[in-house]
Amino acid sequence: MKEFGEKKGRGEEEETRRVGDAATRREKLFSSCFFSASPRPRVPASLPLPLFPLILIFALLSSCTREMRGPLAFVSNERDGTITIINTATNRVVSTIQVGARARGIHLSPDNSHLFVALSYPTNSRRGEDKIAEIDVASGSVIAKYDAGTDPENFIISADGARLYIANEDAGTASVTDMKTNHVVATMVVGFEPEGVALSPDGRWIYVTSETNSMVSVIDAQSNKVIKTFLVDARPREAAFSPDGAWAYVSAENGGTVSVVDVKSHTVVDRIQIPGNGEQPAKPKGVVVSPDGKTVYVATGRANSVAVIDAASRKVLAMIAVGERPWGIAITPDGRRLYTANGISNDISVIDTATNKVISTIRAGDGPWGVVIRP
Repeated sequence: MKEFGEKKGRGEEEETRRVGDAATRREKLFSSCFFSASPRPRVPASLPLPLFPLILIFALLSSCTREMRGPLAFVSNERDGTITIINTATNRVVSTIQVGARARGIHLSPDNSHLFVALSYPTNSRRGEDKIAEIDVASGSVIAKYDAGTDPENFIISADGARLYIANEDAGTASVTDMKTNHVVATMVVGFEPEGVALSPDGRWIYVTSETNSMVSVIDAQSNKVIKTFLVDARPREAAFSPDGAWAYVSAENGGTVSVVDVKSHTVVDRIQIPGNGEQPAKPKGVVVSPDGKTVYVATGRANSVAVIDAASRKVLAMIAVGERPWGIAITPDGRRLYTANGISNDISVIDTATNKVISTIRAGDGPWGVVIRP
């Protein structure tokens, strides 16, 4: 009997290596399931080789397909150039997509089959590209890249899925890209450092926020022209429309407010002050409106919280503590869950909107920035 540490014979070493290599090959095959980085079934090293292909096929179909078919949240991570994919039914990470460059703005096509993400050059880096990448959700493959201006930060897709409206931060413009021809068909000056882009529910109006001059530009989607500008508080970041299209809400990071806009006249009618957390002032960034239009949720950046606002009274009802530096925010179609992309703690906070409490924290990539949800 061999004691622990005793050398094996040559035949035993070869057998151990053969079994180990077979197990490794099986593990690698499981790891290539779609593009998944989710936990995968363990494969016994002693499994007979003839049975392995059948079990492999069954495992792929039953686990990977099931995970990717459900409701999903997609999170852009700007520092490592990845997309984290979360199954919102289980709140588990099911995959990670490598897109390279600096990934920020993120949206789904009108039919939810394709994912789009804004790519630009990381800070102090020459490696990157100024593009909008299109990803096939089913395969996780980048299938197209569309032209943009310099440093595209955010964008929206037209209601018919034919055009991209892109905020080009360095260029100080908003550009319109025809997705069929991949050509920029219009470019508009919209103010310094444009960032947020929002589309009205009827597809008629595009709001573009410009950080440096605290301005919102209103673009007519029919003419691709700026028809009006209006001022909001300091450093506007994002805008969101109410489901009926009557109101828009614009977050102001340095102003610490959310402006309420009458969309019919494109005029600010009220401002809501967002409280800090006692140590840090609120720096409002992401904003989303509940599906019933009754509640507005605002990610507060350095205040590490989400503000809950009653849309009718325009009063802050609650402040929900989340991870560090929440930027992007999204709500599920049924309005029951909120997801915040926390840029410093590198995680996602999941909020139950019935209780206004965090029910789960999910690890993401490096520098979560935006989040979008597919039903």
